[in-house]
Amino acid sequence: MTPIPRILIVEDDEIIANLISVMLERRGYNIVGKTTTGEESVILAAELEPDLILMDINLAGVMDGVTAACYIFQLFQFPIVFLTAHCDDTLLARAKNAQPLGYIIKPFTDRDLASNVELALYNHSMRKKHLEMYPVGEPKKIMAALDILVITDTKGKIIFCNPYGFRFLGLQKEEVLMHYWREVMMIINEQTNEEVPDPVKEVVTQMLVVTHEFNTAVVPRSGHGRKASVIIRPVKDDNHDLLGVFFHIREKTLDQIKMAKKS
Repeated sequence: MTPIPRILIVEDDEIIANLISVMLERRGYNIVGKTTTGEESVILAAELEPDLILMDINLAGVMDGVTAACYIFQLFQFPIVFLTAHCDDTLLARAKNAQPLGYIIKPFTDRDLASNVELALYNHSMRKKHLEMYPVGEPKKIMAALDILVITDTKGKIIFCNPYGFRFLGLQKEEVLMHYWREVMMIINEQTNEEVPDPVKEVVTQMLVVTHEFNTAVVPRSGHGRKASVIIRPVKDDNHDLLGVFFHIREKTLDQIKMAKKS
């Protein structure tokens, strides 16, 4: 039996979002989620693993639909169809990095919507055979990881955090997403009790991997610091251009801490 296609809707107009849901559910599609902001759509995409995302270009949140779509496709390779009331040349140029599989112009008919969705699902099934490896790992593994995994944009604003990361930080999504990483946590040298230099600048300007393995603790804004190893590296898109910065923070076990003290 063929699986029912699962669709995520990112649309800040509730009436339009509900209309899309009704139209597609009548045709047998499964609406697995809805959100009104670009920043939440990146997290939801990794969590829900939809077969297709319908993304409004003009969203009310901090992150617009084009930026969100670019991150979703480049990080997790979920296909995008844009919803828009207008589509100028500047917007098209920005949207290319998301490699969208269609544009649905508002207002649209049931047939417009269904034909775009059907074609996008088919075209992505052909395209995904040739996509490169995930730049930060498979979405399912990232979401289940018991390490803190954070992705920032090139300016250091957090655009993704996995569930364990949110638990470690002790903060809600809105307190983390689109905030500068140093507003939610610190990386300190335990010997000097000083913050390490901002690794984002070094990663972005020199395209280097920055590692803090020894005498390092990560201190969330909301709580007590924990000993950890930290790897910060660049994330590139499929054109090998810089997309963002990936923080991989692994808390050290008691045995690892004891071994470090002996060495």
